[in-house]
This record gives sequence, structure tokens and C-alpha cells, in this order.
Amino acid sequence: MALAALLVTALGTACGSSADSGAPAKTKGAKAGQGTEAAGAAGAAGSAEQLKAAQQARIAVAKKWGLARPPLVAPAAPKTKPEISTREGFEVEGGEDLPPVFTTVPTEDKVVFLTIDDGAEKDPEFLKMMQELKIPYTAFLSDYLIRDNYPYFKQMQAAGVTLNNHTLNHRYLPALSYEQQHEEICGQQDMIQKQFGKRPALFRPPYGNYNEDTLRAAKSCGIKAVPLWNEEAFPNRMDWREWDRDLHPGDIILTHFRGREDWKGTMPDMIRHVMKTVTDKGYAVARLEDYL
Repeated sequence: MALAALLVTALGTACGSSADSGAPAKTKGAKAGQGTEAAGAAGAAGSAEQLKAAQQARIAVAKKWGLARPPLVAPAAPKTKPEISTREGFEVEGGEDLPPVFTTVPTEDKVVFLTIDDGAEKDPEFLKMMQELKIPYTAFLSDYLIRDNYPYFKQMQAAGVTLNNHTLNHRYLPALSYEQQHEEICGQQDMIQKQFGKRPALFRPPYGNYNEDTLRAAKSCGIKAVPLWNEEAFPNRMDWREWDRDLHPGDIILTHFRGREDWKGTMPDMIRHVMKTVTDKGYAVARLEDYL
């Protein structure tokens, strides 16, 4: 910039310009340009420092919760949502107009979705861990397990977690009449509306078992989709649905609100195992609702 200013000044003198010609103004402009360039460099340096500080903070939080490295950050939510359809082999007769049943969301993003069922265990350390690590997840709740502590799940909701339907009493639905299934599903819709202020759009049948009546009842209650799962997580292992025993883009992972009474570990132990598996395989955990 300084060399350009000198050349402009020289050209002005060669043309016989007076001291009041445009040369000084050009010089001032060069200095202004230098100032802008310096400010831009300083801004870039500041941004780099902020990014470095943010990454160091993420590493520190991961270390605090026993993770070897921080969770990978999911990409931005897709502007156009993928088209969801029922997985082959999961259809019911006459199910064309019923909520789709699926285990994987169609996406090329290297993301998976964490979903947690039932509601028996109410571990405050789990809530703190998920908030500090910024791991998104979706809950599917049964009223008989959560009614003793609705505030726990209100904390979860306040942190951005969507609370969805897993029936009132976690019964094996195919053994019930349409009317009984309707009561289990719609009753839970009403309960979640009353306690948490919003009727769910997602429903997961207990044990992953359903029939045509289940899906018809779910639709009549306002359910839009029925996510099942492709993997199930425990504190010490992952169970796989697919033959390759691996993650795939868009897979839904199931786990449960459980503790040492049912597992050889706590919910934070389970999250540590899940995140090691997911991160080591190069996946991020994304928010399921962002893709539906």
C-alpha cells in the first residue's frame, strides 16, 4: 500500500500538479487502507484466539467427564428435511397413510441420533453432563415411571430436550385392543401436554412392538412419526441391528434412563461408552428433530 502511494505521488509531480493536488489525499487513503488491513488482521487473530479458547474449553469439559476427546460438532440442521418413509420389513397392512416407522434417517451427514426411553432413573449428574458437553438427545417417556418426579424432566425440557410419547404404562401393545392402545397413546399425549405444555409429534412403542392398530391409534392422537433404533447402548457395550455391527449416517441409537439397579454402571458411564464409540468412528450426535 505504501509503494502504491509513492507511485501515485510521483505521477502527480510528473504531471506538474501543485502541492494542493490529489497526491496528499491519496496518501491519506493509503494510511486508511493500512489501518483497515491491520484491523482485519487483528480481527482474524482475535477470532482464531476465540476458536482456540473454545476448543480448549471443550477439551477441558470432556476431560472433566472422563472422555478422551470432546464430542465432534454436528453440522447445521438441513434446510430441506429428508423424506422419511417406513423401513422395508417394518410395514403393516394398510399402512400407507400411517406414521412412518424407521430406524435410520436418510442423510449423508456423518451424524447419529441419541434417544433415551422410559424414565426410571433420574440422575442429576446425567443432566449436568449432557448440558456441559452439549450432547443433544430425545426422550421417550412413560408416565408410570416419571410421575414421581416431573420436575426432573422439566429441567431436561428447559435445556432443549424434546419429550416424546412412550405410552402411559409401557404395555405390550399388540396384545391390546385398538381402544386400549388408543388410551395408552392418547393418554400419554394428554399427560405430556398437561405437565410439559406441548403434545409430542414422535412416538416409540414399548419394546419396539406394534401392529396396524398401534399406528392407527398413534395417528389419531397426533403422532407424525415412529422412530425405532438401529443400535442400543449400555454402559459396557453396544448392541447392533445390522450385520456389519457398525454405525451408519442417520442411525438412531436407543438407550434408557437406568442406573446401577439395572446396569453395571450409571447413566454417565453409558454416555462415556456411547461417545467413545461414536467419536472414534468419526460421527457427531445431532438433534433428531432437526432432521424430521
